[in-house]
Amino acid sequence: MEQKVAIVIPCRNEEQYISKCLHSLVNQTYPLHLLKIIVVDGQSTDNTKMIVSEWSKKYSEIILLENIHKTTPYALNIGIQNAKDCDLIMILGAHAELDTTYIQFAVEIMKNNPAISCVGGVLKSISENHTTDVISKAMSSPFGVGNAYFRTGLSEGFVDTVAFGLYRSEVFNYVGLFDEELVRNQDDEFNYRILKKGFKIFLSRKLAATYYVRTSFKNLFRQFYQYGYWKVYVNKKHRTITTLRQLVPFLFVMYLFFLFIALVVFSSTFIFLLIPLLIYIIVAISVSFQYYSNILNNVQLVWAFFVLHISYGLGYAKGILDFYVLSKKMNKKDEKLSR
Repeated sequence: MEQKVAIVIPCRNEEQYISKCLHSLVNQTYPLHLLKIIVVDGQSTDNTKMIVSEWSKKYSEIILLENIHKTTPYALNIGIQNAKDCDLIMILGAHAELDTTYIQFAVEIMKNNPAISCVGGVLKSISENHTTDVISKAMSSPFGVGNAYFRTGLSEGFVDTVAFGLYRSEVFNYVGLFDEELVRNQDDEFNYRILKKGFKIFLSRKLAATYYVRTSFKNLFRQFYQYGYWKVYVNKKHRTITTLRQLVPFLFVMYLFFLFIALVVFSSTFIFLLIPLLIYIIVAISVSFQYYSNILNNVQLVWAFFVLHISYGLGYAKGILDFYVLSKKMNKKDEKLSR
């Protein structure tokens, strides 16, 4: 039995990337007539809407919808609500391109494994320049992102989350839609609810997608700061820590804070307390030599690791302060986009 697949793409000001994304979809090995490509635009101020409109004139499978709220979870929900005629629903980023066999293999995995409710693949980062090459290596390294296997590609099997997952449509009937309060981490939070309901998420190394990473360390910092910040909000909402790996950057930041206090107040113990930081630096340098043999490149990669960990940890600490200590409510400032 043929299965119709919807691909929901939230986007805003993506004129540089949206055509590449759509090109990868219309050239899938899966039959094009079985695809429904839903682009949900968050009131772009560049040429994104015009570009998508041109694509939709050429391919009736491409539909352009409006997202007046601008943020990702609203876009996802708009797309899902317009995909009720589809058997499977995929969430895709406008910065991504799918390998040509991605959807075909994903559908086959779902057909052959009824116990799987969501399947996703491995992210391969695209390097546009030297900085993005360094960032992409940091984001695909276990030292950089821990056991986020959809980034490292080191393992496949049942996992707690995937990027660009393909879901059975009935999952949304049982679990609901994406949390519209979340600017970040809405996919992680949704996948957490899936697991709580007893559904299973599978990561397959047979599926691969390429992704354009942030183009500067500043943008990388903002991205992972928000990841850490909103993870705390998710934890508070569900009254649990959803994954243990999220605590590591926060503990690292707390360690650095107490190291500074020791330097100022307890100078006699500073050298002893410095040992973990020295170990961190030694490990980071050692890992960097797995990717580069040039000293300057090694230093930049070590810096990228540091930015990843510090930004997430600081965001997490700020989230604890705002959502637990101050019981802060969200406002429009919190919804600032970080691309």
